[in-house]
Amino acid sequence: MAPAEDLPVTRMNDIYPGIDPKPYFDGQTYQGKVVLVTGASRGIGKEIALFYARAGAALSLVGRKYEELNEVRTKISTEMPEARVEIFVADVVNTRAVKDAVEGTVAALGRLDVVVANAGKADPWKKPFTEYDPGNWWKTMEVNIRGVYNVAHFAVPELAKTRGYNVIIGSVGAQIRMPFASSYVTSKHALNRLNEYIHAEYPDVKSFSLNPGAIRTSMADNNPEFASWLIDTIQLPAATCLRLTSGREDWLSGRYVSANWELDEVEASWKEKIIEQDALVNRLHVPV
Repeated sequence: MAPAEDLPVTRMNDIYPGIDPKPYFDGQTYQGKVVLVTGASRGIGKEIALFYARAGAALSLVGRKYEELNEVRTKISTEMPEARVEIFVADVVNTRAVKDAVEGTVAALGRLDVVVANAGKADPWKKPFTEYDPGNWWKTMEVNIRGVYNVAHFAVPELAKTRGYNVIIGSVGAQIRMPFASSYVTSKHALNRLNEYIHAEYPDVKSFSLNPGAIRTSMADNNPEFASWLIDTIQLPAATCLRLTSGREDWLSGRYVSANWELDEVEASWKEKIIEQDALVNRLHVPV
């Protein structure tokens, strides 16, 4: 496996002072904002939804199973009785269902300020792509690319109205050539480019492709041999999202960002070079 391209900054595994959510929670800094999260019924999506709710946001929870979404809504309502929460049952590859979810969110909650496209799919990474069922290989591509595209297609115009934020949950896999993981890695790499297009075509929308870190989720259980690498907390990407969509990191719009990066260090040591060289985007490596 080739090493990932990465910034040489301090690697974080859990919440650190630069992304401490307490000021957002105590200040209710997302009050009046509407946040839509796909894949919100469990794992990373659930935690991200909880963090935004604790920071005062109204939530639109999108997922495939009503019962699981309702459990998240109940948890939010128990912790924050005043929180407004809507749920929409939708498979992100179903264009009409996503359209209904986005339109239903705006109709019920009045606007859209933040979207976190978290729903995704990963298969066991055991054998060459030619030995997998081609339908399942394409299904992974469909969920990870078409699913994010569907959400962006309908949500980004709404975000443009509020000068809002779009967060695509990507992966460090986007920067790795890892044998046997072609559908997942290719799809995540493509999402970086889609993120760049959102930034280019809708400059009023701040958009990021966020690697959430190496987290043990049910999806990660497909490849238990990597368990020893999955050392990051599920709170790490949730707290990172709060900072990314707070207005502090708008200069990173259109770029790949990792929750594992110490963001204060990135800004202090790398901001000038990143902007000057238009870095953290997909680019053919040409020898010099």
